[in-house]
Amino acid sequence: MGKVLMKGNEAMALAAIKGGCDAFYGYPITPQNELPEYLSKHMPLQGKVFVQAESEVAAINMVYGAAGAGARVLTSSSSPGIALKQEGISYMAGSELPGVIINVMRGGPGLGGIQPSQADYNQITRGGGNGDYHVLSFAPESLQETVNIVKESFSLADYYRNPVMIAVDGLIGQMMEPVELDQEINEKVSPEKTWAANGESAKRGKINKIVSLSLDPYELEKHNLKLQKKYHEMIANEQRYESILTADAEIIIVAYGTMARIARTAIKSLREEGIKAGMIRPISIWPFPSRAFKNLPTTVKTLLAVEMSLGQMRQDVVLSINGQLPVEFYGRAGGVVPEASEIIDKVKSIIGGHKNEN
Repeated sequence: MGKVLMKGNEAMALAAIKGGCDAFYGYPITPQNELPEYLSKHMPLQGKVFVQAESEVAAINMVYGAAGAGARVLTSSSSPGIALKQEGISYMAGSELPGVIINVMRGGPGLGGIQPSQADYNQITRGGGNGDYHVLSFAPESLQETVNIVKESFSLADYYRNPVMIAVDGLIGQMMEPVELDQEINEKVSPEKTWAANGESAKRGKINKIVSLSLDPYELEKHNLKLQKKYHEMIANEQRYESILTADAEIIIVAYGTMARIARTAIKSLREEGIKAGMIRPISIWPFPSRAFKNLPTTVKTLLAVEMSLGQMRQDVVLSINGQLPVEFYGRAGGVVPEASEIIDKVKSIIGGHKNEN
């Protein structure tokens, strides 16, 4: 197919089809509306299911039902809509149902605005709904990386029998970049869905039931421990990150998604001025790539978390560095996108402060 110039939301929609998506259930909300709009035309042409539900709550419960029948299912929304889906996402995790959820993040809290934001980080990485559960979560930086992760996420969801969330912000959803839709990806090979409530089990003399209710506390505890074992497997195998110019860095910027794009520009300018800046870019945000912070070079004096939020990711950086280095923060809220010059000024103020200390 070669490279084609596509809008982010439409590229994610087409990537879902190429990833084997059987059905989509969703409800409109800016700034992700082009994604379901694209699928509303192209899913039926592929013989697949598209349903615009009456609400976000209805949509996630349709996802639950279709996933329980063994289908590869997608839903997408933006921050307030994702919040409404949290109960259903918790049910899916509790019932061990695979599914892919795309969150094109916008400013909040509440209805907020429609500008890009990363303020859903805590909601995504800390569960969002009730109970002890996790959602495997990725935060890509470019449209090509986003496309590849969307395609891969369906196999990851099937392999782990768990929801997978792709967190992009409104800028990535709305911008245009050339993408290659047919790049090879590393798909997890999943076993046959013998657990699905699709009628096949009845032919073998067994009836599958999909439930997340367990009234016996000891049985529920046993189930939770089973889920935890799966989450530990994700922590071991799915930490993803990129290290950029960290070998001789004096200051390391930690940024993901759109902020990483901006940080790259800042690092280039800082290096040209003789300031040795590098970056660690989390690609998975749950599990957070803690191993990226192990064995940092001795040249590093401090880290700087840069976010389009008020420091939600910084907490994970602090935990990962375990008090070995100071972790500074710079961020903007409400949909304001920081400029590279702001990051440069913050780095210079930190470096200058260290020089004064010496």
